[in-house]
Amino acid sequence: MDRLIYTAMTGAKHVFMQQAGTANNLANASTVGFKAQEHRFRAVPVLGEGMPTRAFVVDASVSDVLDEGPLMFTGRNLDVAVQGRGWLAVQLPDGSEAYTRAGSLDVDVTGLLQTKGGYPVAGDGGPINIPPDNRVEIAPDGTVSVVPTTGTPNNANAIGRLKLVNPPEADLVRGADGLFRLRDGQPAPADENVKVSPGTLEGSNVNVSDAMVNLISLSRQFEMQIKMLQTADTNAQRADQLLSMNS
Repeated sequence: MDRLIYTAMTGAKHVFMQQAGTANNLANASTVGFKAQEHRFRAVPVLGEGMPTRAFVVDASVSDVLDEGPLMFTGRNLDVAVQGRGWLAVQLPDGSEAYTRAGSLDVDVTGLLQTKGGYPVAGDGGPINIPPDNRVEIAPDGTVSVVPTTGTPNNANAIGRLKLVNPPEADLVRGADGLFRLRDGQPAPADENVKVSPGTLEGSNVNVSDAMVNLISLSRQFEMQIKMLQTADTNAQRADQLLSMNS
């Protein structure tokens, strides 16, 4: 009886974890550059006397789905979408680097080019500062240029270049802040082959229809595991009653 309880308990626990992951994916279905996550588990047979008729559920991994999301044209000069494989590098408060596909950029009050999350965008020579009274233009190769908005219009002046990288996907890990980093903590080298699409954003790669179907299926699985726990409890109570009658 105890084995049935533990089998149902581990099943319910991990189905609940899958539900939480799927719900998080759905909550970020409209988040720019978001990458879905998949919870994967495996069954471990319970070995002992007799045949291994039961199995426990154990953690296997939480994997990131790094497929490209849909591209959305915005026409905004500070929006960029990484084309194909690659990442946009940002600087963290501790000086280290992280990587994102969310290319909705802004200029803060000090002129620093940063992401919507407030992380400075990494350039080939460090953070990129935009002079006041200038319009920003970003080329497909990541070159950042400025054009004065006052006085006589001049040609665009290049002031930096976005650091675009393309490390092996297997070396990337997602942090609690949603940004990706290399496992060894070292910065990835710039890759000149990575290009961006100006005036465009990459949407979330979450498939809403599939996620909804999966969430419904997980809800039914969770109910089934709970019913197994209730059945085990009922059987235990009846067994106690039989023992009481025989004593």
